[in-house]
Amino acid sequence: MSVTADTNQHYDLDPEIFGQFLDPLRKYSSGLYESGSDTLELAQRNKLRFVAQRLGINGGERLLDIGCGWGSLILFMAQEYGCDTLGISPAPRQHEYIAAEAAARGVARQVQTRVGYFEEMDLPAGSRDAVTMLGSIVHMPDLDLVFRRARTVLRRGGSLYVSESCFRNAAARRAFDERAGTEFVRNDIFGWGSLRPLSELIAAAEDAGFSLTSVDDLTDQYRRTIEDWIANVDAAADRIDAHRPGLAAKLRHYLEVANAGWGYTTKHYALGCRKAR
Repeated sequence: MSVTADTNQHYDLDPEIFGQFLDPLRKYSSGLYESGSDTLELAQRNKLRFVAQRLGINGGERLLDIGCGWGSLILFMAQEYGCDTLGISPAPRQHEYIAAEAAARGVARQVQTRVGYFEEMDLPAGSRDAVTMLGSIVHMPDLDLVFRRARTVLRRGGSLYVSESCFRNAAARRAFDERAGTEFVRNDIFGWGSLRPLSELIAAAEDAGFSLTSVDDLTDQYRRTIEDWIANVDAAADRIDAHRPGLAAKLRHYLEVANAGWGYTTKHYALGCRKAR
């Protein structure tokens, strides 16, 4: 899928770079801070338990994570809930890291990954109890296709969790989609990506046949998460620049751009859906 291939330029960086500013699980999406004293590590574990709650995970479920990153969700669900997990990502380095972590944590039999794009994969219909997309649907051009395929993979009664940063509304998207900060993130960090208004995600989910079960506004949670990431980048700047000179400043600029528009141009939402019939 040519339009999304460039996402690898960021996710195929040395895994140790991400270890310098993310939490120990290397979860690269919003945390959930339940108190003013929560650390980044605790907030990310809180968030993973929140995802399990929204999905109705009780133990032993078959879970598919689309855009699995460094494996935080599939490793956590395998360890904490005994889930049979499958992660999909186009970035080969992530799969090597996840395999090593799964072996070290004793869950290698419960954690599998596949290299590639969800839209192009042949996955058995009705084979999963839960599907997750944490910050990955932004890289997928065809919303209708993604939601339809997610519904097909789920068994009847299965659940879908999608969390994504969204333009606040259609007018904000028109005004800011081509601004310098947005272009910097696209061209220098991720490659192709499209922030949509929440209404577009909801419409695609409903058109695919999902029933909506929850919508959570996590904007302030992501703001605080990124603040912690920025602090970690600053503290580890020398170690990050040892991998690539100037990388710490580039990461900091990206995170500052991401944090600049919360509540004004952008929001961060979690959408819960169920395959009810």
